[in-house]
Amino acid sequence: MARQTLDENRLSVKTMHRFDKLAARLDQWIEEPDAPALLHGDMWGGNVLVKDSRITGFIDPALYFGDAEMGLAFATLFGSFREPFFEAYEELTPLRDGFWEARRDLYNLHPLLVHLRLFGGDYARSINSILNRLGV
Repeated sequence: MARQTLDENRLSVKTMHRFDKLAARLDQWIEEPDAPALLHGDMWGGNVLVKDSRITGFIDPALYFGDAEMGLAFATLFGSFREPFFEAYEELTPLRDGFWEARRDLYNLHPLLVHLRLFGGDYARSINSILNRLGV
């Protein structure tokens, strides 16, 4: 996605070089999950059905299989889900160490690149902030 975003002049060459450095270090943060999870793919507030302050369903899926943390990371991207959601999740399935410190940001790079490619705007700033936090 970074390469496509660069090719469409929405990403700087300097930032693309940072993605190349990140790609060379991915094994530092990512490990194979025990089993793939079915992920919603577009889990933000606009795709959540709520009744009486409780989540009752999700709509508009872009389903794929991957690490469950990828879906959870996306749920943090636009502030759609608050602390009680993650507390309830962790009661059922504890998150692996390092999710909040690094992998959440790492997994959010892809949807941020998609948004930058499609809409332009200020997503480049968020991308560069994550790359800074990851030390690339």
